[in-house]
Amino acid sequence: MKDNGGHPLKPLKWYRDLSSRRGRLATGAFLVEGPRAIDQVMRSSPGSVMEILYTGEQPPIYDKYALRPLTDTQMQSISSARTSQGTIAVVRLPADTDSDNLPGEAGHKILLLEDIQDPGNVGTLIRTAAAFDYSGVILTDKCADPFSPKCIQSTAGSALSLWIRRTAAYLDLVDELKRRGHRLVAADLGGAEDPLVLRGEDKLVLALGNEAAGLSAALLEKSDHTIKISMAGAKAESLNVAACGAICMYLSRRAIKK
Repeated sequence: MKDNGGHPLKPLKWYRDLSSRRGRLATGAFLVEGPRAIDQVMRSSPGSVMEILYTGEQPPIYDKYALRPLTDTQMQSISSARTSQGTIAVVRLPADTDSDNLPGEAGHKILLLEDIQDPGNVGTLIRTAAAFDYSGVILTDKCADPFSPKCIQSTAGSALSLWIRRTAAYLDLVDELKRRGHRLVAADLGGAEDPLVLRGEDKLVLALGNEAAGLSAALLEKSDHTIKISMAGAKAESLNVAACGAICMYLSRRAIKK
């Protein structure tokens, strides 16, 4: 059998293999589930959509893409969700995600995630960075894979709205950004400064650390500012890293002088 473009149909196992990092790297693709997330990918990077899988009637909004109808059972066998939303996009992986080099124009605001291992946290932070107009996200190689199914679900389709680097050489990237004029602001439980300092930084790298261990000494040493969000300590010991990141990114949104 062939698809609507005349190409041989892939076995369903090809799509299921995209749930693993090995499968994604081998094929150069990942899956985005649900109409809203797919629409976001189509807005931010329409050329990255390789194929649309769907159940029921053919959705006319996707007419310009390769389309493949599936039965409900077939769709559920591919979907990572407990209940499939009936539409999945096969999307091309960005070629430079695992690069040790920054983009030529990195942008003003960069998010740095050090060893954040929960895919839901990583995905939520990427989505928040996109929402507050950050240009890119640097992840250490010990962070959750940003293109894993749970991460992609948490990004709500925003993973291609900014550039992403996942590398063990993240400290080198920090040094390069500092040479380009960026200031490194670290969110840390031992931070000495008010988060409002974020509003004074025009070119910013905001660093957030591991859920349990926080930021490394090596990264804190490079920081221009260390900040701490004050809380009612008797009621909660600390904030979830995604909540902390959202507060910091909100405060930094006015930093760029228009």
